[in-house]
Amino acid sequence: MVTANLRVPPPSNEPVKSHAPGSPERAELKAALARLTSERPEIPVRIGGREVRSGRVETIRSPHRHAQVLGTFHEATADDARAAIDAALAAKRAWSAMPFGDRAAIFLRAAELLTTRYRPLLNAATMLGQSKTAHQAEIDAACEAIDFLRFNVHFAQTLLDQQPLSAPGMWNQTDYRPLDGFVFAVTPFNFTAIALNLCIAPALMGNVVVFKPAQTAMLSAHWIMQLLREAGLPDGVITMLPGPGPAIGGVALDHPDLGGLHFTGSTSTFNLMWRTVGENIARYRQYPRLVGETGGKDFIFVHPSAVDDLDAVATAIVRGGYEFQGQKCSACSRVFVPQSLWPGLKERLVPMIEALRMGDVADFRNFMGAVIDEKSFANASKYLELAKGPEAKVLAGGTADRSEGWFIRPTLVECASPTHRLMVEEIFAPIVSLVTYPDAQYVEALRACDRASPYALTGAIFARDRHAIATASHELRHAAGNFYVNDKPTGAVVGQQPFGGSRASGTNDKAGSLLNLVRWTSPRTIKETFAPPTRVDYPFMAGE
Repeated sequence: MVTANLRVPPPSNEPVKSHAPGSPERAELKAALARLTSERPEIPVRIGGREVRSGRVETIRSPHRHAQVLGTFHEATADDARAAIDAALAAKRAWSAMPFGDRAAIFLRAAELLTTRYRPLLNAATMLGQSKTAHQAEIDAACEAIDFLRFNVHFAQTLLDQQPLSAPGMWNQTDYRPLDGFVFAVTPFNFTAIALNLCIAPALMGNVVVFKPAQTAMLSAHWIMQLLREAGLPDGVITMLPGPGPAIGGVALDHPDLGGLHFTGSTSTFNLMWRTVGENIARYRQYPRLVGETGGKDFIFVHPSAVDDLDAVATAIVRGGYEFQGQKCSACSRVFVPQSLWPGLKERLVPMIEALRMGDVADFRNFMGAVIDEKSFANASKYLELAKGPEAKVLAGGTADRSEGWFIRPTLVECASPTHRLMVEEIFAPIVSLVTYPDAQYVEALRACDRASPYALTGAIFARDRHAIATASHELRHAAGNFYVNDKPTGAVVGQQPFGGSRASGTNDKAGSLLNLVRWTSPRTIKETFAPPTRVDYPFMAGE
């Protein structure tokens, strides 16, 4: 037992490794890619300390190479989900009673393991299973994941330090309890770091978590569980249930001990889950906390004063729109350009897009991989057909190829209106739509950008005129939870740009900040009086 007011190590953002030719990290990553290509693990359902093999087996394949089998996983059943919740609740008493310093040490150890031995493994799993390039995997599965582990511990201690004032003769305290019951973490395919954070943020605050990873990110989910187990996380604190959402989610959302939902995914799925919770509200032991980051229709807006910054604008569109095949919630999906700048931007942008290489991400020369699966490929193909219709013109790309992997060429479409479907609907693919506006109608175009789409996640303004920047910030204040000035709308860093949006983009609880951790605690106020009163009457009651 340690008797001290412990202070966790100060956090710092993990440096991004370059994986340049000849670097040691490149050699390590190549070796990890070779290893994971050959291992083909059989991934079980994890319930407490048990590995359960349901017999309902699904195959894991690389999106960019259909023939490449990476392993298999067992789908959890409804009975498995009930058993996992029971195991989590059984583990909760000891976990929530564990001193904060001991819980923090587990996640800080996980950060160090990921900084070193697990770094190439989790990067390789993310590349092979989710078709991320080496750089995209590095900034996600390594750096952002490490940052979440370290900064969450720092934020949690900052929160625990918040205590109320005490008047003379008394001592007031705040006890940061976990929520009643368990937290259901439903994670996406597109960010390994998000899958990790959706589990560890509630767990750090003393909660137990039932983890339902995306079926299209099972290889990286498997390595997340391996990492946490080696870091010393007790059995049952985080249980993993691979499998279809309805079977697992139906059990979790109907359970009276549901304490919270930590979700990243589609707006429609979150709406359905919220509706289910509302319909079940009378059965829960407490009102569940609902935290969700959902869709986006993220924008880059260009002002005429950016006339000398067109190279930067073009680079922001390409990186913001096409890195990881546009499958980021924050990806640039629509662009507003003044008519005076469009000819100069077009002559830079179109050749830049056409020159992008795509293919197997194990070939480090490629800028892009494939979209995640056949369903995504079919959805993107539908929008490519729409781009060939009236009121739209394909300027670059516009083709798809499924012969070897789920490949969609990076595509730029000029639309006639900011309310065209391509400018309004989330596509989640490497398709960027663009409209031009009369230079004199800057404010009107800003308002059209604000109103056209239901989402409000990220957006950017490119301008040199400070008044124009201030005007955009004001007019688009509610159009983006993360707003960028002269930068692309992607790449939020933990501790620097807390991430989240509102409207149809989620509850804006800002992952990567103290604000998110607040949602996973149920504070108790304690007042201790040292000399309690012994008489009922008050001085004012005395006679004249």
